[in-house]
Formats: sequence, C-alpha cells, structure tokens
Amino acid sequence: MSLKDRITDDMKAAMRAKEAARLLTIRGLLAAIKQREVDERIVLDDAAVVGVIDKLVKQRKDSIAQFQAGQRADLAEKEAAELAVLEAYLPQRMDAAQIGAAVGALVAELGASGPADMGKVMAAAKARFAGQADLGLVSAAVKQALSR
Repeated sequence: MSLKDRITDDMKAAMRAKEAARLLTIRGLLAAIKQREVDERIVLDDAAVVGVIDKLVKQRKDSIAQFQAGQRADLAEKEAAELAVLEAYLPQRMDAAQIGAAVGALVAELGASGPADMGKVMAAAKARFAGQADLGLVSAAVKQALSR
C-alpha cells in the first residue's frame, strides 16, 4: 500500500470516528499532495509525498514558534496537534550522530573539501536523505565536515 493510499484510508477512518481536528489536517495534506500533482502534471511516489509532508511539518514548526513568540498558546497547541498527525506519516528520522556519520561518508565519497563544495555536497545530501533527516541538521553537519 502506498503512502498516499494509507493517508486516504486514515482520512476515511477519521471521518468515521468523527475526529474533526485530525480529519482537517489529513484533508489539508491530501490537498497539498493533489496540488503538487496538478502543478507538475505527475503522480507522486512515496518519496515525493514524504517531501510534501516534510514541507508541511516545517511550516507547522515555524508557526508554533511564531505563535509562542506572540503569546498565542491556543494557536500553538492547534499547530502542535497538526504537527503530531503529520509526523506520523514520516519515516523514522536519523539522529545527529547518524547524520554526522552519513555526511562524513558522503563528503569522502564525493571527494569534497572546503566550503566551496558545500553546494555539491548538499545537492547529494538532499537526494540521499530526503525524508530521513532534518535538512537543517544535515546542512550543519556538512558545514562542520567541510571545515575540517
């Protein structure tokens, strides 16, 4: 079963269980997936769906930070609940140590050295770690590996 099919099944289950908040989040996710499919005239595979989910997760995290800074705990809680629903569809994430080791191996594999190769390494890292790691942590690990 593809990830998109699983999300659709979860939407139906949320409808039956009358879970309004969860249903709203899943519908928003399916709308974002459909929008990307229409815009690019393609059918998204699981990796591309994970990319869409990643983007929505990042948006929720940014919103939470903004709402907390604006003293809007009610809206921050709503975004946190949506974040929990979205993160359930992401694959297991790599921790900082795993990211550091994988980036070190990638830098050695590409023969990169120095900050000038940052773009080349990040392009390869985005392709390799899509959906598996927070790209902010990957970027920091790449900077650290290239500064040695």
